[in-house]
Amino acid sequence: MMAEEASAANVEIVVLASSSEDCAVDRCSQVVLGQPTSREALQNLREASDVITFDHELVSLPVLRQLEAEGAVVRPSADALAHSVDKAHQREAFRAAGLPVPAFHLVRNGDLSGVEDFLESLSGPPVVKTATGGYDGRGVLFPTSRDETLALLAEMPGQVDIVLEERVDLVAEVAQMIARGVSGDVVTYPLVTTVQADGMCNEVRFPSDLDQALHDEADVLTRTLAHTIGLVGVMAVEYFVTPQGLVINEIALRPHNSGHWSIEGCETSQFVNHLLAVSGQPLRPTTPQAPAAVMVNVVGADAPGSIADAKAVAGAFVHDYGKSWRPGRKLGHVTVLGATVEEAKVTAWKSARAYGTSTKESS
Repeated sequence: MMAEEASAANVEIVVLASSSEDCAVDRCSQVVLGQPTSREALQNLREASDVITFDHELVSLPVLRQLEAEGAVVRPSADALAHSVDKAHQREAFRAAGLPVPAFHLVRNGDLSGVEDFLESLSGPPVVKTATGGYDGRGVLFPTSRDETLALLAEMPGQVDIVLEERVDLVAEVAQMIARGVSGDVVTYPLVTTVQADGMCNEVRFPSDLDQALHDEADVLTRTLAHTIGLVGVMAVEYFVTPQGLVINEIALRPHNSGHWSIEGCETSQFVNHLLAVSGQPLRPTTPQAPAAVMVNVVGADAPGSIADAKAVAGAFVHDYGKSWRPGRKLGHVTVLGATVEEAKVTAWKSARAYGTSTKESS
């Protein structure tokens, strides 16, 4: 999707792909084959491009820091990216900055000291997260008791850092995208409500139905986060809505699923503003193009659906990611603009069901 929007930002995309069969390959100006953790592959990418940027977090920070030391332009920087690559680093840095995060305890190198005291301080069992490598619910466990938590920790490799986190009293989940340029200029996207299923985003709704005070709170927090970490590019901030206000769940320093609706729903998509930011160009407005929008992710069901039938639904913008069908795999998304969220939602789910999504419509 970033490559499809490249011409709007007046840039060309060189992609580092692990395989010539990757779905982005035929949409980019040039392809470098290799793994994102490989020093050689990243060096080849550096030689073929002016700026290195990202569409996922499965990267090697030491390799990126070495490239930066050698003069490579990396945006966002390795130091900024560390806040999304390493959840342990993120939680410590955000707590030190006075930002709202859940209560947490870090288990490093298998050291379980302090774990029982932390568990005793909670009103229920914690969430257990691997500090690195998790995505779309992977690396996140939900033990049901203290004993199960201790057993899980005992089974995990000692070299894997673990974040133990309280389960907050959850009212809703929301997200906000922000783009920040090289000079520190900022544009934000509207706050959206996100609906999860099996650890994966199921649906995104604009506008969020939170009251204005929480919209204002999110905007301040999102801007503060962007400046705190020295962001260049786009960032998604996922928030838990609690009775006490907003709590930071996760961040992603790249175009994000919660911002896909912006392709049709905003004057400038998250992909264009990301490319403008990392290439040093002025950012563009993010004005919504309709009163409401709903995006539904399409996740492979037991049998494939019909993309043609999905596209035949009037008002549906269907994005096929070019991936081979597999049950449980995220295959694409559908966005619908409308006068109300309810109106857009009906059409979006009609198209997504025709496409063959396995997820169920939420209330």
